[in-house]
Amino acid sequence: MILTPGTATLAQLEQLWRSDAPARLDDAARPAIAASAKVVADAAAGSEAIYGVNTGFGKLASIKIAPEDTATLQRNLILSHCCGVGEPLPRATTRLMMALKLLSLGRGASGVQVQTVELLEAMLEAGVTPLVPCQGSVGASGDLAPLAHMTAVLLGAGQAEFEGEVLHGADALAKAGLAPVVLGPKEGLALINGTQFSTALALVGLFEGWRNAQTSVVTASLTTDAIMGSTAPTRAEIHTLRGHRGQIEVAAGIRELMEGSEIRESHREGDTRVQDPYCIRCQPQVAGAAIDLLRYAATTLEIEANAVTDNPLVLGPGNIVSGGNFHAEPVAFAADQIALALSEIGAIAQRRVALMVDPAMNHDLPPFLTPAPGLNSGYMIAEVTTAALMSENKHLANPCSTDSTPTSANQEDHVSMAAHGARRLGLMNRNLSVILGVEALCAAQGVDFRAPLKTSHRLARVVAKIREHVAPLENDRYLAPDLEKGAVLVREGDLLAAAELEEAL
Repeated sequence: MILTPGTATLAQLEQLWRSDAPARLDDAARPAIAASAKVVADAAAGSEAIYGVNTGFGKLASIKIAPEDTATLQRNLILSHCCGVGEPLPRATTRLMMALKLLSLGRGASGVQVQTVELLEAMLEAGVTPLVPCQGSVGASGDLAPLAHMTAVLLGAGQAEFEGEVLHGADALAKAGLAPVVLGPKEGLALINGTQFSTALALVGLFEGWRNAQTSVVTASLTTDAIMGSTAPTRAEIHTLRGHRGQIEVAAGIRELMEGSEIRESHREGDTRVQDPYCIRCQPQVAGAAIDLLRYAATTLEIEANAVTDNPLVLGPGNIVSGGNFHAEPVAFAADQIALALSEIGAIAQRRVALMVDPAMNHDLPPFLTPAPGLNSGYMIAEVTTAALMSENKHLANPCSTDSTPTSANQEDHVSMAAHGARRLGLMNRNLSVILGVEALCAAQGVDFRAPLKTSHRLARVVAKIREHVAPLENDRYLAPDLEKGAVLVREGDLLAAAELEEAL
């Protein structure tokens, strides 16, 4: 994939993350990279103290470094900052982080050597993936520790995965036919200052969250038919009067998915219920608002993916200026917004699961969706599991961006916590995929009970896809594998594909 600094799209980044494809910068970026490297080299040869070029770092910025020690300074910076702990990032997420760093360096304001950029590109192509621990960043001054673990491999240090093996960084490079680099002035700082770790995690949270949000429209439609709910609340006029884009789209999606359902047509007349519960009636308002919030976060993250976020920045010949672009507050806010959306999508979906298993509310479906209640418990505890995951997501949705703590001897006295905000999204999306998977299984079971009445053609394809992997629940069985299969159908986009519902962000 050819990446053009400043113009990379979410679609490109999602493709890169999902496909494991190599990536490199457009050749047109090379001159600007080289020009900024020359500005830094000239500054390093001069007598003026310039932060990150010939000084210490953070609280040690007042200490001048001799020209002959600048290479050692940069190497020491990387090795001393390799303080990450915890499980390594998933390989695909680390590769996305590397691509984001390329995009940032490619803007020509960071002062790195062209050969450093080329080594990052070569590592992506050869499949040399640094092991980056997932804990240790507070989201300013950049994602220092995680990016240091990434950079260490460029120096022939640290650890990397190559062809399924975890190797010392130097060995991984050698096996791939690559050689480490010696960092020039400012290069280490350019590589570890920045928001690419937090941004990569937030983007993955966005990509997974968008699929979950779209899938919730499918599962909500199937549930509505299973409990013989009304489609009147999805009429276009209602939603046009309010005007929110996501709400209008979700209502339209439910109408289209349920069109032609015999189940729906069977209770238009003589239904004694006046209104459905909110979890059915207000799905466009809730899921639509969540989708609008995801789109807003997406706009922020697309800008951040193309941003220059290290420090200091090379603004032109003789013009190297310290700033604060490494502060990941925009990413932290975006991650908090995504978390809110995920929590609410799961909250309303869980209530639909509860509705389907409740004989007082499910319009003549058997208790807990089992044909022999009492002897069998059916989906009783599957619903409890969704309640547990919904509650966990509620706790996880509390904001991280408001939880600043001072670091680095109070030099870095306000931080974003973007890494915390973005990292939790993986767990929240996994929880949500299980909730939606259980909803899909229960709704398919409910639709089966409505036979000989049939659901719509598109929803019938969704039920058929479910039945390829999970049989109807006639008698109690070991259910955990069924729940995992349902979650996988959500995560892999299989239910969306079966419903032929648009997914693109």
